[in-house]
Amino acid sequence: MTALDGATAEVVRSYLISAAEEMRATLIRTSFNPVIYEVHDFGMSMYDADLRLIAEATGLTFFLGANDFSLRKGVEYVGRENLHRGDIVLLNYPYWNAAHAADATLFAPVFQPDDADPAADGELVGFLCVRAHWMDLGAKDPGYVLDSTDMHQEGLIFPGTKVVARGEPVHEIHELIRFNSRMPDEVLGDLHAQIAALRTGERRLLEIIAKFGRPIVSAAVDRIIADGEARSRAALAALPQGSWTATDWVDDDGITDDPVKMAVTVTIADGTFTVDFAGSAPAAAGPINMPFGATEAICKVILKSLTSPDQPSNAGTVAPLVVRAEPGSLFHAVYPQPTYTLWTGIVAVELILKALAQGMPDRLAASSGGDVPGFMMVGRHPETGQLFAVSNNDPVGWGATVDHDGMNAATHVSGSTGRITPVEVLEARTGMFFERVEMRTDSGGPGRCRGGVGLRRDIRFVSAGEFLSVIKKTRSAPWALAGGGEPEPNQVVVFPGTDREARVSTKRTAVAVGDRVTILTAGGGGHGDPALRDPAAVRRDVAEGYVSPEAARQVYSVDPADGAGDD
Repeated sequence: MTALDGATAEVVRSYLISAAEEMRATLIRTSFNPVIYEVHDFGMSMYDADLRLIAEATGLTFFLGANDFSLRKGVEYVGRENLHRGDIVLLNYPYWNAAHAADATLFAPVFQPDDADPAADGELVGFLCVRAHWMDLGAKDPGYVLDSTDMHQEGLIFPGTKVVARGEPVHEIHELIRFNSRMPDEVLGDLHAQIAALRTGERRLLEIIAKFGRPIVSAAVDRIIADGEARSRAALAALPQGSWTATDWVDDDGITDDPVKMAVTVTIADGTFTVDFAGSAPAAAGPINMPFGATEAICKVILKSLTSPDQPSNAGTVAPLVVRAEPGSLFHAVYPQPTYTLWTGIVAVELILKALAQGMPDRLAASSGGDVPGFMMVGRHPETGQLFAVSNNDPVGWGATVDHDGMNAATHVSGSTGRITPVEVLEARTGMFFERVEMRTDSGGPGRCRGGVGLRRDIRFVSAGEFLSVIKKTRSAPWALAGGGEPEPNQVVVFPGTDREARVSTKRTAVAVGDRVTILTAGGGGHGDPALRDPAAVRRDVAEGYVSPEAARQVYSVDPADGAGDD
């Protein structure tokens, strides 16, 4: 065993995180797709030779947690003995990739060259993984698949295929990708951006090993992971112990209009955090089913937020997690069940928090919008004639807590540092013109602490195409806590003010020049009795436009005209 002091371990940890962040910067600088370079719909991670997470860069939380699962499956499929220096492997088989087919995972082994035999692979010292969303890989529909009934409608599948072998691009695979994409330049550009990120990480990891020596780095990794596990277990022990159950509903599965039941029981006991989805619906006919690795990933998000939100992630931080979901159920899809519309996982984040809030209502926030209101336009650009498919995930109001209001119009709690697509990008690259983007008065759930408000977006189409709305919680309201009020759920209104006006959730709608759509995103749930809210806070809400004068009087029993001297 190599003796190691805490300072050295922390320095090594910082070097590893810095290397992962440099991979992130490389991907952002070189990608072609706005969902990557603007929205940050990606996740990248570093692992030791035993496939233990040692560092990750800031990214989409679901992707980061899913990388662990997909890397294990990918290495198992390819075989360690078949991996060589310079190899890069592509994996998007949903049930191994822990995501739908458009989320392409690339991973690479890292070998330390042998000075005595430069031609040999050398010693395997780690793995790198980069996952990002590709806009088209030959699915039955361009952009996003909303009504698939089996995996084979969702795109070209790679179970673990080398796109680079011993440092050389595999031309045939690149051409297979090119000829199976409606947007080949963007997809191949993003492929090469991910390759560039992996090469950056490879160089930096080898430099770290060269700087400190393999024994020191290995000892530091062991200590980092042990510390992560110890912190998580200690934090779990300090939480309320018990078991709590919650249910909720997904609007539909994309095939029928029937709601789909979700159920979860969360147990904190004996140093473990167990999430059991027994009682949830069987796998649906449509593409809302969750690969088990994706289900694991959302549970990792919750565990991490409760136990070590301010600490870097590693294999130890999620060691106490146990996840159960019956194969063939909504939260454990099996071949060939469709998985493309993974909004189930977003709603399930709120479901798990809803269960936990029964045991710790003063620690957790109320529901934050309930879902991510996603939309996309697909069509031909009127100037270039090129096919476009550009998406956006709109912000929602966050839920209130026992001691502060929810954040207004922010990325859903499941989105980490994910961002919305700028209006300038959406208008320049699609046929959408945004007539209005503003916060919604009275959309936050009332309470002693008020839920954050949602957003209104009015869109007019300046070219024909298809508008895709992707939302799975429009029929039931986000939940509140401790007597707070529930806000209205998300809404999408197509063709407002016409005889075709309709409310939709997840739908592909043909649009023509001059057609309009209105998107109304939900606010957050309130916390505590609204009658107990500070009148000065209510008047401030009215002055800032978050609460209407009518709601101030009717809900909070506060006259905005009074209290002129309030701060």
